[in-house]
Amino acid sequence: MSRPDVVVIGAGFAGLAAAARVVKGGARVLVVEQRRRLGGRATAFADPATGEQVDNGQHALFGCYHETFDFLRSIGAEDRVALDERLDLTVVGRDGDVSRLATPAWPPPLHLVGGLLSWKALGWADRFAALKMGLALRGLSSHGARPAAGTKAVTVHQWLISHGQTPRLCELLWEPLVVAALNQSPHVAEAAPFVEVLSRMFSGSRRDAAIGLPRVPLDTLYAVPAQQWLESRGSAVRTGATATVAVVGDRAVGVDVAGERIEAGAVISSVPWYAFPDVARGVASLEVIAGNAAAMDASPIVTVNLWYDRPVTDTAFVGLPGRRFQWAFDKARIFGSPSGHLSLVSSGADDVVAMDNDELIALAGGEMAAALPVAKAATLRRGVVVRERRATFSLAPGQPQRPGPGTPLRDFYLAGDWTDTGLPATIEGAVVSGHRAAALVTRNP
Repeated sequence: MSRPDVVVIGAGFAGLAAAARVVKGGARVLVVEQRRRLGGRATAFADPATGEQVDNGQHALFGCYHETFDFLRSIGAEDRVALDERLDLTVVGRDGDVSRLATPAWPPPLHLVGGLLSWKALGWADRFAALKMGLALRGLSSHGARPAAGTKAVTVHQWLISHGQTPRLCELLWEPLVVAALNQSPHVAEAAPFVEVLSRMFSGSRRDAAIGLPRVPLDTLYAVPAQQWLESRGSAVRTGATATVAVVGDRAVGVDVAGERIEAGAVISSVPWYAFPDVARGVASLEVIAGNAAAMDASPIVTVNLWYDRPVTDTAFVGLPGRRFQWAFDKARIFGSPSGHLSLVSSGADDVVAMDNDELIALAGGEMAAALPVAKAATLRRGVVVRERRATFSLAPGQPQRPGPGTPLRDFYLAGDWTDTGLPATIEGAVVSGHRAAALVTRNP
């Protein structure tokens, strides 16, 4: 493509969502991706021993990811996510007690209260705390417009305590949800983005709190169908290409890729925060944004994939509160294969990311054996460790300001989960950012 209307730098959720929305507005787009494969921090790779496509980290979607499902629907991939009708999860406490949290068919947020009141893992003090949270959730929804009152500059833990949440309820529900959504401990992360997640999950429809799991590996979920959709409409995707913004005067005129200038009417950068300073190198008007991006801290995720000689779970996923690995996903059950493949996730993994692979595999296997008797009796055949040291940006109070989609450089726009969507570093945050950047390019809401 000699002269596209728009160039999008980066081919993760944010970049591909932005590209699809711009193309729907009638423009031709060139997507430029530095890596050889699409997907950014949500992709997959081939495991040489098993031949399976292995996700570089387990990603779950919630029913409240409205813009994500809109994006998947537009590229013909919505059916690749299995979404429940309500919140329904199995939890194994540290004492080995197995229980189930399932919300009834009540209007939100009463459905959450009803589910918590009937959850056998909780005592009466915990149930009373659930009633308090139900009252707190009413009227919280802001959808990124502004943080809810009392959530800035305080940690999630402080916010939960201020709303009367008990240690047991925090351990069994809120802390696993915090680390899953924010990728940080509730003692570290600021409350505002977590409260935004809660408001979206529990103030709309009952299905907004339901958990959705991709039926296919991540690259097949969205990256491959997005590329096919874009190319079928006259746009293009170029991989293995490092791009920097090309500037003339006070505006972006395209990108420079390997000594070649590709001119365009507008440029959207959707790269992660840690890669943005390279994209904007030498551009004076972007120095503040680049400096803030460079100063943002990162939070890691460690995923350990285990292959057993038999199925070891009865559900697609199980919560493991109070442990190093907070969630276990039965990939064989989710993908419909007989491989005995589990994926265990440690979010906010600062305390385990430096462990070597054998230690991590032993730790993950030990936690599964302690939680599930079937896993203790099964034979562990293989383990594969995936570290994402910069999986997400930090949400601790005092971090640099997150930028909006517009920039001081004319015709240059920002997308990416690290931009100021009001959400944490989730798939929905990435897609929302892409749509917002696309709206500025096309001047459509």
